[in-house]
Amino acid sequence: MTKTSRALSVWRTIDTDRFLVGTPHYPEHVDESYWDNDARRMAEAGFNAARLGEFAWHIFEPREGTFDFDLFDRAIAGLGRHGVKTILCTPTATPPRWLTVKHPEILRVDGNGRSMSHGSRQHADTSSPVFRDYSRKITRAMAEHYRGNPNIIGWQTDNELNTSMPESYSPSALKEFQAYLQDTYKTIDKLNFAWGGDFWATAYDDFSQVVFPQDFAPTFPSPGQLQDYHRFLAFSTARFQHDQVEILRATNKDWFVFHNLGGLRDIDFRGQFSTDLDFVGYDIYPLLYDEFFRFGNHAKAQALHLDVCRGFSGNYIVPEQQSGFGAQPGFCTLTPEPGEMRRMAMSSVARGADGVMFFRWRPAHFGAEIYWMGVIDHDDVARHRYDEAKQFATEMTALKDKILGTWVRMDVAIAGSDFDNQEAHKTFPIGLPGPQDDAILLHQYCYDRGIACGFIHPEDDLSKLKVFYVPHWVIWKDSWTARLEAFAENGGTVIIGARTGTRDENNHVIRETAPGPSLSKLTGVRVEDFGRLAAPDAKGLFTTMTRSGGLVIPPDRPAESSRRIRRFTLGNRELDAGYFYENLATEADVEAIGVWSNRYAEGTPVITSRTVGKGRVLYVGTYLTPELTHQLATRTFAHAVVAPLVADLPDGVEVTLRENGERRLLFLQNIKDIPTEVTGVPSGKNLLDGNKAISGALTLAGYGCAIIEMH
Repeated sequence: MTKTSRALSVWRTIDTDRFLVGTPHYPEHVDESYWDNDARRMAEAGFNAARLGEFAWHIFEPREGTFDFDLFDRAIAGLGRHGVKTILCTPTATPPRWLTVKHPEILRVDGNGRSMSHGSRQHADTSSPVFRDYSRKITRAMAEHYRGNPNIIGWQTDNELNTSMPESYSPSALKEFQAYLQDTYKTIDKLNFAWGGDFWATAYDDFSQVVFPQDFAPTFPSPGQLQDYHRFLAFSTARFQHDQVEILRATNKDWFVFHNLGGLRDIDFRGQFSTDLDFVGYDIYPLLYDEFFRFGNHAKAQALHLDVCRGFSGNYIVPEQQSGFGAQPGFCTLTPEPGEMRRMAMSSVARGADGVMFFRWRPAHFGAEIYWMGVIDHDDVARHRYDEAKQFATEMTALKDKILGTWVRMDVAIAGSDFDNQEAHKTFPIGLPGPQDDAILLHQYCYDRGIACGFIHPEDDLSKLKVFYVPHWVIWKDSWTARLEAFAENGGTVIIGARTGTRDENNHVIRETAPGPSLSKLTGVRVEDFGRLAAPDAKGLFTTMTRSGGLVIPPDRPAESSRRIRRFTLGNRELDAGYFYENLATEADVEAIGVWSNRYAEGTPVITSRTVGKGRVLYVGTYLTPELTHQLATRTFAHAVVAPLVADLPDGVEVTLRENGERRLLFLQNIKDIPTEVTGVPSGKNLLDGNKAISGALTLAGYGCAIIEMH
């Protein structure tokens, strides 16, 4: 594997000639007598890599300054003898006890003043200068020791940064926060302006007076302060990782370096986090509980997560792909049925993975994850999960030259991967869905119909798209407007959601008429009035918001009884508005395709369309609902020449297209346990079925998969 350009793009592929397939492995969890048989079976399964060491700092450095690499040297050599290469991890997610005893100040402190404890993981504060220093020392020692080891092909930094707890309110973190703010604002007057210091006398005389934003202490902090606190957490996380990346890069330029993300909290991918990595990894655990997901099932949830992640930086690897039942003391997944493990892994590949590693090789017999199953069972027996992993590894190795170098097709894209907008919504949500929560409706609509859909940042290359939806990004840059205008002029369709552009970079409400000068010029609309609506829940009832942001559902009150319902007509249909309304004034060349149909605003535009060059720009003065999503798509997709990848896609079949200038690969997966027939399949050959010719119809077995190389 070689390193690629670090320019972030949803279209970026990983520059590699090897499809990484393997497993996280913990030789320290099992007697050494098992090791050789483990390595042999990995090789026989077609695995080419194992990931080691992410929780083993106490073994690498059992006492301060005393390093012991013997156990892992033997494990790495044993894997290498069978042709399995090693990805090493910096073990900084679990500092050893000698370190937390000597320096308890490195421990995170929660919002209630409670210090985190040794005995878990991610208990150390990544903003701590002391912890950063020790992190650099263990990284440097490991890098120097393995500098010339031919079995080491790359490194993972830490493990799932910020998944357990990104926040810290320790005295050490406060000093770092104050220093970050001073470096950012230079003068206290600029900070006071950004945070609105004249409101509630919240101004400061000096950066040393700045405190953390606390929830209900006794009431709400400034949105600007909250925004900057989360910017600080993202900055600290990226800086902590960058320390390690610099050391690894300086030691061996041939190593690739990535990070595996579990949660996505306080990670600024485009601004800081991903820019010095060769690629990003995302850990995939679908859970399999369909009832947890508001708009669909676990397969849709996995597809959404993968598409969101790909929008950050392009193709990725999956360092941890769920293989079996998983549990910690507080929760558990359901168990994938035979065939389902391979199907879930194939979905990862279909949506941009250039490598997949099944978590984990064997389950632990002790610790907080004793029932997190692996490829091999507790009794050391290889059963159907091993067979599925072997089948998948064999397929991916055989098809690597077809798959690698392709990106995921998107005809419809949703604005995503912007840290400031994600956090700005959280600072003052007024009971509204977040941008991504709203966008789920459009994503799921496309998923159900086999329409190529994903997420993209406005600064990315928009030329491959046909429709681009901006879901209520309150912070907006004029440079993005210019990119949307160019996209529309070249024939694209832009859809802009309500409230977009209503705050500035300080999280202040703008002083101009919404949606601000540049967006008003592009859309031809001005927001004359706006308001919050009662929110329909999944049963069609309406909810109200408590002061703390929680929902209270009135008992069995039908939607029609609420005096706050807003309705509008779109075409010949009357629809209920979702969550929010805006009354729009329009320029003469703007067509009102949807107007309010009741209450005082009757006849006022709510959805508009304006021709811009060869394309058009729509403005939607409300939030999406399932019915509005359907009606908008019906009206806009045909005009934009958006069509399903496979017509009349059966329920339970997932379809995605990976392509480049040379080839197109259509991925089909049956997420159900019963066979289904797919019609309307483009002609080509099924790469998973002996290159069998396909044209028109294809039968997928329960949890069956197909990759059609299209003619």
